[in-house]
Amino acid sequence: MNTERDFKTNRLGSYQKRQGRITSLPEWIAIGLTVLWIIASAYLLMNDKLSGDGTFIVQLVVVFMPVALLSLCFIIMRASKVMQEETQMLQTAVDALRKAYTDQVRSRGHSNSETAIGRKLEELSKSQDKIHNTLTIINSERVTDRKNIPQLSDPKEVKTGSIDQPFLALGTRVEELSDPLSVEDFIKALNFPETADDEDGFAALRRGLKDREIAQLIQAAQDILTLLSQDGIYMDDLRPDMARPEAWRRFAAGERGRKVAALGGIRDRSSLALTSGRMKQDSIFRDTAHHFLRMFDKEFSGFEKSATDAEISAFSETRTARAFMLIGRVAGTFD
Repeated sequence: MNTERDFKTNRLGSYQKRQGRITSLPEWIAIGLTVLWIIASAYLLMNDKLSGDGTFIVQLVVVFMPVALLSLCFIIMRASKVMQEETQMLQTAVDALRKAYTDQVRSRGHSNSETAIGRKLEELSKSQDKIHNTLTIINSERVTDRKNIPQLSDPKEVKTGSIDQPFLALGTRVEELSDPLSVEDFIKALNFPETADDEDGFAALRRGLKDREIAQLIQAAQDILTLLSQDGIYMDDLRPDMARPEAWRRFAAGERGRKVAALGGIRDRSSLALTSGRMKQDSIFRDTAHHFLRMFDKEFSGFEKSATDAEISAFSETRTARAFMLIGRVAGTFD
C-alpha cells in the first residue's frame, strides 16, 4: 500500500511539475497569434473596419472566435505533451517492474535449482563413498579369511588352486558350498544401493561380492561409474530408450552392430560427447571402459540363459546396464 501511495504521489508531483514548466515554442506561437489577433481586432474596431452592417454579436464572434480556437489549440498541445510524457513515464515504470520481476523469478529459480542439484550431488557422493567403503571392508574381510585358513597336516584334505579360490578335498570350491546368488540380489547388486540408507541394496551388494565372477563385474562397474562421475555424468540423470528383451537376448547370443542398435538408447548429447572425449584422451578411462564391457558381456551372457523377459527388463534398468549403454555406444558396439 505504501508503494502504491508513493507511486501516486510521485505521479501527481511529476504532473504538477510539468504543468509549471517553461512553455514550448509551439505554445508561444499560439499565444503570439492570439495577442496579434486581439490587437488587430481592436485596431479594426476602433477604425470602424469591422462595423459594416453587422450586429455587435457578429462582431464579437468575428473577434473572439479565432482567439477561442487558438486557445483551444494551445490547451490541446499542452495536454497532448503532458499525456505523452505520462505515457513514456508509465512505460518506463512498467518495463522496470517487469525486469525486476523477471530477475527475481530467475534468481529464485536458479537458487532453487542449484540447491536441488547440490543436494542430489551430495546424496550421490555419500552413497558412492559408502559403496566404496563397503567394497574395501568386504575385500579386507576376504583377505583376512584367507589368512585364517587352517593348515592341515594331510595335504589331501586341502588343495589350493589359487589365493582367491581355496579348494576342499575332492576339488570342491568353498564358493560352491554357499547358496547361489538369487536373480533379485544379482539385479540389486548391479544397480548399487539407491541411497546411503539402502540397507537391502548394501546387503545384496555384499552377497554379490561373495561370488568371484559377479564381484569382478561389480568392481568394473564401480570403477567406470566413478570415472564417469568425475565429468558429472550420473546414471540417475540419464533417461535412455529402453530396448525390448529380444534385443538383449540377441546381444547375449553374440550379435553386434545394427542388429542390437536398440541397446544404445542413450540420447544425452553432453554425456555422449564427454564420454567420447574421455575415451580418446584418457588411456586409463579407455582401458577401464573396455574391461567393463568384457565383464558385462561375459556375465550377461550367463545370466540371459535362465532369465525371464521380466528379469531382463529389470536388469536393463540398473545403473550398470545404463553405463553399458553409454560406453557401448561410444565404443561403437552398436554401429
